[in-house]
Amino acid sequence: MVCRAQIITGITGGKHLKELPMLPKPPDLVVNGGVVVLGRFQPFHNGHIDLILKAESWRLQNSSKSKLILAIGSSNRPESMDNPWSYEERKEMIKSWIDRQDGFNETIIVAIPDIEDPPKWVSHAEKYHGKGGIFFTSDAYSADLYQKSNWKVIISPLKDREKYQGWRVRATAHMLSTISDDEAIRTVLTPSMSVDVINYLLENDGFRRLAFLGQGGEPVG
Repeated sequence: MVCRAQIITGITGGKHLKELPMLPKPPDLVVNGGVVVLGRFQPFHNGHIDLILKAESWRLQNSSKSKLILAIGSSNRPESMDNPWSYEERKEMIKSWIDRQDGFNETIIVAIPDIEDPPKWVSHAEKYHGKGGIFFTSDAYSADLYQKSNWKVIISPLKDREKYQGWRVRATAHMLSTISDDEAIRTVLTPSMSVDVINYLLENDGFRRLAFLGQGGEPVG
C-alpha cells in the first residue's frame, strides 16, 4: 500500500498521538508546486516503485518544471512491528533505489509526522511538501482530502495491490529475520522489493531486528 487513513489520522498500535513528538520539524525551505507521492514506505517495496515511476512519467509529460516530491508519512512513530523502520531508514531505502535510476537526481524526499486531525492534514503536510502542487496517489481516502483542499489529484491504480500490501511484505521479512543466509533472503524478497533496498537492509541489520519486535496493532502498511 502507498497511503492509508493511518497516515492521516495518526491512530495505531494503542499509543495516542499527543504523546508523540512532532518530528521532524518542517524544513526551512519548502518547494511549492511539486508532484507529491505520499506513503509510509514500511518498507519501500515494488508497489511504491511502480507508483513513483508512473508519477515521474506524468510529471515529465505534464509538469516538467515541477519537482517530484516523495513524502514519508508516520515519521514520529515509535518502533513496532507496524513501524519497524525509522523515517531516516526509509529515506535511505528510497535513496538506495533512486541512486540506481536515471533522471531522479532532483527528487526531493521529506518526512511528515502524523497528526490526529484529518481535516487539517493537508495544511499540516504542506509545511513539509509544499503547497499548490499535484497529488499523485492510489489511495481514495487521501485523494479526497487533497481534492477538498483544492489540490489537483491524479489517481493511479496500484499495481498488484494485494501482493504489495505493506503488512504482507513486513510479515515475509519477519519470517526471514532469523535466517543468516543473505542470498536466501534476497531470493524470497526480490519479487516484492528492489535488490538495492534489500541490500541496504541487510547491510544495516534492518531485517534481524524484526525477530525482537512483538506483533501489535492493525496490519496496515
